[in-house]
Amino acid sequence: MFLSLGGGVRQRYEYTQDPLFGAGPQDEAGVWLQRYTIHGDLHLGPHLRIFGELSSGLETGREGGPSPVDENRLALQNGLVDLSVAPTDASDLTLRIGRQELRYGASRLIDARDGQNVRRTFDAARTILEVPDWRIDGFAGSPRATRPGVFDDAWNDDQILWGVYATGASERLPAGALDLYYLGFHDDAAAYVQGTAEEERHTVGARFWGAIGAWDWDWEAVYQFGSFGRGDIAAWFVASDTGFRLADVPWRPRVALSANIASGDADPSDPDLGTFNPLFPRGDLFSEAPILGPRNFFNFRPFLIIHPTDRWSLTTDVNFFWRMKTKDGVYSPGGQIVRAPNGSGERFVGSAISMKSSYEIVEDLAFTAKYTHFFAGDFIRATGPANDTDFVELTLEWWF
Repeated sequence: MFLSLGGGVRQRYEYTQDPLFGAGPQDEAGVWLQRYTIHGDLHLGPHLRIFGELSSGLETGREGGPSPVDENRLALQNGLVDLSVAPTDASDLTLRIGRQELRYGASRLIDARDGQNVRRTFDAARTILEVPDWRIDGFAGSPRATRPGVFDDAWNDDQILWGVYATGASERLPAGALDLYYLGFHDDAAAYVQGTAEEERHTVGARFWGAIGAWDWDWEAVYQFGSFGRGDIAAWFVASDTGFRLADVPWRPRVALSANIASGDADPSDPDLGTFNPLFPRGDLFSEAPILGPRNFFNFRPFLIIHPTDRWSLTTDVNFFWRMKTKDGVYSPGGQIVRAPNGSGERFVGSAISMKSSYEIVEDLAFTAKYTHFFAGDFIRATGPANDTDFVELTLEWWF
Protein backbone atom coordinates (compact mmCIF):
# COMPACT_ATOMS: atom_id res chain seq x y z
CA MET A 1 0.00 0.00 0.00
CA PHE A 2 1.25 3.49 -0.76
CA LEU A 3 0.08 7.07 -1.31
CA SER A 4 1.76 9.60 -3.60
CA LEU A 5 0.97 13.32 -3.68
CA GLY A 6 1.72 15.92 -6.32
CA GLY A 7 0.48 18.87 -8.27
CA GLY A 8 1.36 21.77 -10.48
CA VAL A 9 1.27 25.54 -10.88
CA ARG A 10 0.98 27.21 -14.28
CA GLN A 11 1.09 30.94 -14.96
CA ARG A 12 0.35 32.07 -18.52
CA TYR A 13 0.11 35.40 -20.30
CA GLU A 14 -1.68 35.55 -23.66
CA TYR A 15 -2.19 38.43 -26.02
CA THR A 16 -4.09 38.31 -29.32
CA GLN A 17 -4.10 41.35 -31.58
CA ASP A 18 -7.28 41.43 -33.70
CA PRO A 19 -8.91 38.14 -32.62
CA LEU A 20 -11.15 36.60 -35.27
CA PHE A 21 -9.33 38.83 -37.78
CA GLY A 22 -10.79 41.94 -36.15
CA ALA A 23 -14.35 40.61 -35.69
CA GLY A 24 -13.86 39.59 -32.05
CA PRO A 25 -13.56 41.69 -28.88
CA GLN A 26 -10.06 43.09 -28.33
CA ASP A 27 -8.37 42.50 -24.96
CA GLU A 28 -6.69 45.74 -23.96
CA ALA A 29 -3.54 44.36 -22.34
CA GLY A 30 -3.81 40.61 -22.79
CA VAL A 31 -5.03 37.87 -20.48
CA TRP A 32 -3.43 36.37 -17.37
CA LEU A 33 -4.39 32.72 -16.85
CA GLN A 34 -3.59 30.84 -13.64
CA ARG A 35 -3.92 27.10 -13.09
CA TYR A 36 -3.29 25.19 -9.85
CA THR A 37 -3.65 21.43 -9.36
CA ILE A 38 -3.07 18.99 -6.53
CA HIS A 39 -3.58 15.23 -6.63
CA GLY A 40 -3.40 12.11 -4.49
CA ASP A 41 -2.82 8.59 -5.81
CA LEU A 42 -3.67 5.84 -3.31
CA HIS A 43 -2.83 2.18 -4.06
CA LEU A 44 -4.46 -0.34 -1.70
CA GLY A 45 -2.62 -3.43 -2.79
CA PRO A 46 -2.25 -4.66 -6.39
CA HIS A 47 -5.95 -4.60 -7.27
CA LEU A 48 -7.40 -1.30 -5.99
CA ARG A 49 -6.36 2.26 -6.78
CA ILE A 50 -8.09 5.55 -5.90
CA PHE A 51 -6.96 8.73 -7.67
CA GLY A 52 -8.23 12.24 -7.03
CA GLU A 53 -7.21 15.65 -8.40
CA LEU A 54 -8.46 19.15 -7.68
CA SER A 55 -7.96 21.94 -10.18
CA SER A 56 -8.40 25.71 -10.06
CA GLY A 57 -8.34 27.87 -13.18
CA LEU A 58 -8.50 31.67 -12.89
CA GLU A 59 -8.65 34.38 -15.58
CA THR A 60 -7.95 38.11 -15.56
CA GLY A 61 -8.25 40.57 -18.44
CA ARG A 62 -10.51 38.86 -20.98
CA GLU A 63 -12.74 41.40 -22.72
CA GLY A 64 -16.33 40.35 -22.08
CA GLY A 65 -15.34 37.96 -19.29
CA PRO A 66 -13.83 34.47 -19.23
CA SER A 67 -14.73 31.77 -21.71
CA PRO A 68 -15.66 28.24 -20.50
CA VAL A 69 -12.05 27.10 -21.08
CA ASP A 70 -10.59 30.09 -19.18
CA GLU A 71 -12.01 29.80 -15.69
CA ASN A 72 -13.22 27.15 -13.26
CA ARG A 73 -12.39 28.42 -9.80
CA LEU A 74 -12.34 25.04 -8.04
CA ALA A 75 -13.37 21.68 -9.40
CA LEU A 76 -12.82 17.95 -9.20
CA GLN A 77 -10.66 17.36 -12.26
CA ASN A 78 -10.15 13.63 -11.70
CA GLY A 79 -11.87 11.34 -9.23
CA LEU A 80 -11.64 7.68 -10.18
CA VAL A 81 -11.37 4.13 -8.89
CA ASP A 82 -9.35 1.38 -10.59
CA LEU A 83 -10.16 -2.29 -10.01
CA SER A 84 -7.48 -4.53 -11.58
CA VAL A 85 -7.14 -8.26 -12.13
CA ALA A 86 -4.77 -10.46 -14.12
CA PRO A 87 -6.86 -12.90 -16.19
CA THR A 88 -3.66 -14.68 -17.27
CA ASP A 89 0.04 -14.43 -16.48
CA ALA A 90 0.52 -12.31 -19.62
CA SER A 91 -2.48 -9.96 -19.34
CA ASP A 92 -3.97 -7.28 -17.12
CA LEU A 93 -7.55 -6.04 -17.00
CA THR A 94 -8.56 -2.77 -15.32
CA LEU A 95 -12.02 -1.31 -14.74
CA ARG A 96 -11.80 2.47 -14.27
CA ILE A 97 -14.89 4.36 -13.09
CA GLY A 98 -15.33 8.06 -12.34
CA ARG A 99 -14.20 11.45 -13.56
CA GLN A 100 -11.11 11.03 -15.72
CA GLU A 101 -9.12 12.60 -18.52
CA LEU A 102 -8.99 10.78 -21.85
CA ARG A 103 -6.14 11.07 -24.33
CA TYR A 104 -5.57 8.76 -27.28
CA GLY A 105 -3.04 8.52 -30.08
CA ALA A 106 -1.71 11.81 -31.42
CA SER A 107 -4.59 13.72 -29.72
CA ARG A 108 -6.19 14.50 -33.08
CA LEU A 109 -9.59 13.26 -31.90
CA ILE A 110 -9.54 12.84 -28.10
CA ASP A 111 -7.35 14.88 -25.77
CA ALA A 112 -7.35 16.41 -22.29
CA ARG A 113 -6.76 19.87 -23.88
CA ASP A 114 -3.84 20.77 -21.65
CA GLY A 115 -3.14 23.93 -23.65
CA GLN A 116 -6.31 25.58 -22.36
CA ASN A 117 -6.56 26.84 -18.79
CA VAL A 118 -9.40 24.42 -17.97
CA ARG A 119 -8.47 20.91 -19.01
CA ARG A 120 -11.11 18.63 -20.50
CA THR A 121 -12.30 15.66 -18.47
CA PHE A 122 -15.05 13.04 -18.75
CA ASP A 123 -17.46 11.30 -16.40
CA ALA A 124 -16.92 7.82 -17.75
CA ALA A 125 -16.51 4.08 -17.30
CA ARG A 126 -13.55 2.43 -18.95
CA THR A 127 -12.07 -1.04 -19.36
CA ILE A 128 -8.35 -1.40 -20.16
CA LEU A 129 -7.01 -4.74 -21.38
CA GLU A 130 -3.26 -5.16 -21.75
CA VAL A 131 -1.91 -8.23 -23.51
CA PRO A 132 1.48 -8.83 -25.14
CA ASP A 133 2.07 -6.11 -27.78
CA TRP A 134 -1.46 -4.63 -27.49
CA ARG A 135 -3.51 -2.36 -25.27
CA ILE A 136 -7.29 -2.18 -25.84
CA ASP A 137 -9.47 0.50 -24.23
CA GLY A 138 -13.24 0.44 -24.17
CA PHE A 139 -15.03 3.48 -22.75
CA ALA A 140 -18.31 5.36 -22.48
CA GLY A 141 -19.08 8.70 -20.86
CA SER A 142 -19.83 12.37 -21.20
CA PRO A 143 -17.55 15.42 -21.12
CA ARG A 144 -17.85 17.42 -17.93
CA ALA A 145 -20.24 20.38 -18.13
CA THR A 146 -17.82 23.06 -16.90
CA ARG A 147 -19.12 25.97 -14.81
CA PRO A 148 -16.97 28.82 -13.49
CA GLY A 149 -17.74 28.55 -9.76
CA VAL A 150 -16.66 26.32 -6.88
CA PHE A 151 -17.62 22.64 -7.19
CA ASP A 152 -20.55 23.54 -9.43
CA ASP A 153 -19.72 21.44 -12.50
CA ALA A 154 -22.53 19.19 -13.70
CA TRP A 155 -23.25 16.03 -15.61
CA ASN A 156 -23.44 16.75 -19.34
CA ASP A 157 -26.80 15.56 -20.66
CA ASP A 158 -26.16 16.90 -24.17
CA GLN A 159 -23.14 14.90 -25.33
CA ILE A 160 -22.10 11.25 -25.08
CA LEU A 161 -18.87 9.62 -26.28
CA TRP A 162 -18.19 5.88 -26.48
CA GLY A 163 -15.77 3.64 -28.30
CA VAL A 164 -12.91 1.16 -28.47
CA TYR A 165 -9.28 2.18 -29.02
CA ALA A 166 -6.51 -0.39 -29.61
CA THR A 167 -2.77 0.31 -29.81
CA GLY A 168 -0.09 -2.20 -30.61
CA ALA A 169 2.32 -3.78 -33.04
CA SER A 170 1.69 -6.26 -35.83
CA GLU A 171 4.02 -8.88 -37.27
CA ARG A 172 2.86 -7.78 -40.72
CA LEU A 173 4.32 -4.30 -40.24
CA PRO A 174 8.04 -3.93 -40.96
CA ALA A 175 8.35 -1.20 -38.33
CA GLY A 176 6.24 1.13 -36.25
CA ALA A 177 3.00 0.67 -34.36
CA LEU A 178 -0.67 0.73 -35.24
CA ASP A 179 -3.75 2.31 -33.65
CA LEU A 180 -7.20 1.01 -34.64
CA TYR A 181 -10.37 2.53 -33.24
CA TYR A 182 -14.11 3.05 -33.35
CA LEU A 183 -15.65 6.13 -31.70
CA GLY A 184 -19.34 6.90 -31.29
CA PHE A 185 -20.58 10.40 -30.49
CA HIS A 186 -24.00 11.94 -29.82
CA ASP A 187 -24.71 15.66 -29.54
CA ASP A 188 -28.20 17.03 -28.90
CA ALA A 189 -27.40 20.35 -30.63
CA ALA A 190 -24.41 20.27 -32.98
CA ALA A 191 -23.77 23.51 -34.90
CA TYR A 192 -22.36 23.82 -38.43
CA VAL A 193 -22.76 26.32 -41.27
CA GLN A 194 -25.68 24.17 -42.41
CA GLY A 195 -27.47 24.75 -39.11
CA THR A 196 -27.98 23.22 -35.67
CA ALA A 197 -29.47 19.77 -35.19
CA GLU A 198 -29.15 16.50 -33.30
CA GLU A 199 -26.04 14.62 -34.39
CA GLU A 200 -25.04 10.99 -34.04
CA ARG A 201 -21.68 10.26 -35.60
CA HIS A 202 -19.62 7.08 -35.90
CA THR A 203 -15.87 7.29 -36.49
CA VAL A 204 -13.56 4.52 -37.66
CA GLY A 205 -9.85 5.16 -38.09
CA ALA A 206 -6.31 3.90 -38.19
CA ARG A 207 -3.01 5.49 -37.22
CA PHE A 208 0.43 4.23 -38.28
CA TRP A 209 3.41 5.72 -36.45
CA GLY A 210 7.03 4.96 -35.70
CA ALA A 211 10.62 5.53 -36.78
CA ILE A 212 13.36 3.90 -38.84
CA GLY A 213 16.84 5.34 -38.54
CA ALA A 214 16.65 9.11 -38.93
CA TRP A 215 13.09 9.01 -40.31
CA ASP A 216 9.93 9.20 -38.21
CA TRP A 217 6.26 9.39 -39.15
CA ASP A 218 2.74 9.73 -37.74
CA TRP A 219 -0.02 9.12 -40.31
CA GLU A 220 -3.75 8.79 -39.66
CA ALA A 221 -6.88 8.20 -41.78
CA VAL A 222 -10.46 8.56 -40.53
CA TYR A 223 -13.95 8.00 -41.95
CA GLN A 224 -17.21 9.15 -40.35
CA PHE A 225 -20.86 8.27 -40.95
CA GLY A 226 -24.12 8.77 -39.10
CA SER A 227 -27.01 11.22 -39.00
CA PHE A 228 -27.48 14.97 -38.62
CA GLY A 229 -31.09 16.02 -38.17
CA ARG A 230 -32.94 14.47 -41.13
CA GLY A 231 -29.76 14.00 -43.18
CA ASP A 232 -26.88 11.56 -43.37
CA ILE A 233 -23.25 12.17 -42.47
CA ALA A 234 -20.34 11.19 -44.73
CA ALA A 235 -17.02 12.80 -43.75
CA TRP A 236 -13.33 11.98 -43.66
CA PHE A 237 -9.92 13.17 -42.50
CA VAL A 238 -6.30 12.38 -43.39
CA ALA A 239 -3.37 13.65 -41.29
CA SER A 240 0.37 13.24 -41.62
CA ASP A 241 3.55 14.29 -39.86
CA THR A 242 6.81 13.07 -41.43
CA GLY A 243 10.24 14.09 -40.19
CA PHE A 244 13.96 13.55 -40.57
CA ARG A 245 16.27 13.97 -37.57
CA LEU A 246 20.01 14.58 -37.74
CA ALA A 247 20.94 13.16 -34.36
CA ASP A 248 24.72 13.38 -34.90
CA VAL A 249 24.69 17.04 -35.98
CA PRO A 250 25.03 19.88 -33.43
CA TRP A 251 21.64 21.01 -32.11
CA ARG A 252 20.05 17.75 -33.42
CA PRO A 253 17.76 19.40 -36.01
CA ARG A 254 14.52 17.74 -37.08
CA VAL A 255 13.04 18.84 -40.39
CA ALA A 256 9.42 17.82 -40.82
CA LEU A 257 6.29 18.32 -42.88
CA SER A 258 2.74 18.18 -41.56
CA ALA A 259 -0.01 17.94 -44.19
CA ASN A 260 -3.68 17.47 -43.26
CA ILE A 261 -7.04 17.51 -45.00
CA ALA A 262 -10.59 17.33 -43.58
CA SER A 263 -13.82 17.18 -45.52
CA GLY A 264 -16.38 19.98 -45.68
CA ASP A 265 -20.03 20.23 -46.65
CA ALA A 266 -20.70 20.59 -50.37
CA ASP A 267 -24.24 21.96 -50.14
CA PRO A 268 -25.71 23.45 -46.93
CA SER A 269 -29.17 23.60 -48.55
CA ASP A 270 -29.58 19.79 -48.55
CA PRO A 271 -30.03 17.82 -45.31
CA ASP A 272 -26.87 15.72 -45.65
CA LEU A 273 -23.66 16.83 -43.91
CA GLY A 274 -20.10 16.38 -45.18
CA THR A 275 -18.22 18.40 -42.55
CA PHE A 276 -15.70 16.42 -40.53
CA ASN A 277 -16.04 16.54 -36.74
CA PRO A 278 -12.71 16.18 -34.85
CA LEU A 279 -14.67 15.49 -31.64
CA PHE A 280 -12.40 16.52 -28.73
CA PRO A 281 -8.99 17.40 -30.21
CA ARG A 282 -5.96 19.25 -28.90
CA GLY A 283 -6.36 22.94 -29.66
CA ASP A 284 -2.87 23.63 -31.03
CA LEU A 285 -2.51 20.41 -33.02
CA PHE A 286 -2.08 22.03 -36.45
CA SER A 287 -0.49 25.35 -35.50
CA GLU A 288 1.07 27.05 -32.49
CA ALA A 289 -1.87 29.48 -32.27
CA PRO A 290 -5.30 27.86 -31.67
CA ILE A 291 -7.12 29.82 -34.39
CA LEU A 292 -8.39 27.21 -36.89
CA GLY A 293 -9.58 23.65 -36.34
CA PRO A 294 -9.63 20.59 -38.65
CA ARG A 295 -12.99 21.03 -40.33
CA ASN A 296 -13.37 21.82 -44.03
CA PHE A 297 -9.70 22.58 -44.47
CA PHE A 298 -6.41 21.42 -45.83
CA ASN A 299 -3.09 22.74 -44.64
CA PHE A 300 0.60 22.42 -45.42
CA ARG A 301 3.12 23.06 -42.65
CA PRO A 302 6.89 22.62 -42.98
CA PHE A 303 8.73 23.11 -39.69
CA LEU A 304 12.14 22.86 -38.05
CA ILE A 305 13.03 21.89 -34.48
CA ILE A 306 16.50 22.40 -33.02
CA HIS A 307 18.00 21.77 -29.55
CA PRO A 308 20.74 24.30 -28.70
CA THR A 309 21.10 22.52 -25.35
CA ASP A 310 19.59 19.44 -23.72
CA ARG A 311 17.13 21.71 -21.87
CA TRP A 312 16.27 24.12 -24.69
CA SER A 313 14.31 23.53 -27.91
CA LEU A 314 13.36 25.98 -30.67
CA THR A 315 10.63 25.43 -33.27
CA THR A 316 9.83 27.54 -36.32
CA ASP A 317 7.24 26.85 -38.98
CA VAL A 318 5.27 28.26 -41.91
CA ASN A 319 1.62 27.25 -42.24
CA PHE A 320 -0.83 27.57 -45.15
CA PHE A 321 -4.59 27.00 -44.87
CA TRP A 322 -7.31 26.52 -47.50
CA ARG A 323 -10.99 25.63 -47.42
CA MET A 324 -11.89 22.20 -48.78
CA LYS A 325 -15.44 23.13 -49.88
CA THR A 326 -16.41 26.69 -50.81
CA LYS A 327 -20.01 26.24 -49.58
CA ASP A 328 -18.74 25.58 -46.06
CA GLY A 329 -16.97 27.94 -43.64
CA VAL A 330 -13.95 27.75 -41.37
CA TYR A 331 -14.09 26.63 -37.75
CA SER A 332 -12.14 27.06 -34.51
CA PRO A 333 -10.43 24.10 -32.76
CA GLY A 334 -13.47 23.90 -30.46
CA GLY A 335 -15.89 23.73 -33.40
CA GLN A 336 -17.27 27.28 -33.36
CA ILE A 337 -17.84 28.91 -36.76
CA VAL A 338 -15.01 31.43 -37.28
CA ARG A 339 -16.30 32.64 -40.65
CA ALA A 340 -19.34 31.53 -42.69
CA PRO A 341 -18.91 31.19 -46.48
CA ASN A 342 -21.06 34.28 -47.19
CA GLY A 343 -21.23 33.37 -50.87
CA SER A 344 -17.47 33.54 -51.42
CA GLY A 345 -15.77 31.16 -53.82
CA GLU A 346 -12.30 31.87 -52.44
CA ARG A 347 -10.43 28.92 -50.90
CA PHE A 348 -7.26 30.46 -49.42
CA VAL A 349 -7.88 31.22 -45.74
CA GLY A 350 -4.43 32.49 -44.88
CA SER A 351 -0.88 31.71 -43.83
CA ALA A 352 1.04 31.93 -40.58
CA ILE A 353 4.58 32.05 -39.34
CA SER A 354 5.32 30.81 -35.82
CA MET A 355 8.19 30.53 -33.40
CA LYS A 356 8.30 28.58 -30.15
CA SER A 357 10.98 28.37 -27.47
CA SER A 358 10.80 25.80 -24.65
CA TYR A 359 13.36 25.85 -21.82
CA GLU A 360 13.60 23.58 -18.79
CA ILE A 361 15.02 25.90 -16.14
CA VAL A 362 15.52 23.10 -13.63
CA GLU A 363 13.88 19.72 -13.32
CA ASP A 364 10.07 20.14 -13.26
CA LEU A 365 10.21 23.90 -13.92
CA ALA A 366 9.80 25.03 -17.55
CA PHE A 367 9.28 28.25 -19.48
CA THR A 368 7.68 28.41 -22.94
CA ALA A 369 7.28 31.38 -25.30
CA LYS A 370 5.27 31.38 -28.53
CA TYR A 371 4.64 33.94 -31.24
CA THR A 372 2.43 33.60 -34.33
CA HIS A 373 1.55 36.09 -37.05
CA PHE A 374 -1.44 34.99 -39.13
CA PHE A 375 -1.83 36.68 -42.53
CA ALA A 376 -5.48 36.94 -43.57
CA GLY A 377 -6.06 35.32 -46.96
CA ASP A 378 -8.45 35.86 -49.87
CA PHE A 379 -11.41 34.14 -48.18
CA ILE A 380 -11.12 36.21 -45.00
CA ARG A 381 -10.77 39.45 -46.97
CA ALA A 382 -13.83 38.59 -49.08
CA THR A 383 -16.16 37.84 -46.16
CA GLY A 384 -15.67 40.47 -43.46
CA PRO A 385 -13.02 42.03 -41.21
CA ALA A 386 -9.62 40.90 -42.47
CA ASN A 387 -6.94 42.18 -40.12
CA ASP A 388 -3.85 40.08 -39.65
CA THR A 389 -3.72 38.39 -36.24
CA ASP A 390 -0.78 38.36 -33.83
CA PHE A 391 -0.66 35.84 -30.98
CA VAL A 392 1.79 35.84 -28.05
CA GLU A 393 1.93 33.26 -25.28
CA LEU A 394 4.31 33.14 -22.28
CA THR A 395 4.03 30.20 -19.87
CA LEU A 396 5.84 29.27 -16.67
CA GLU A 397 4.95 25.83 -15.29
CA TRP A 398 6.10 23.95 -12.20
CA TRP A 399 5.27 20.35 -11.26
CA PHE A 400 5.84 18.76 -7.88
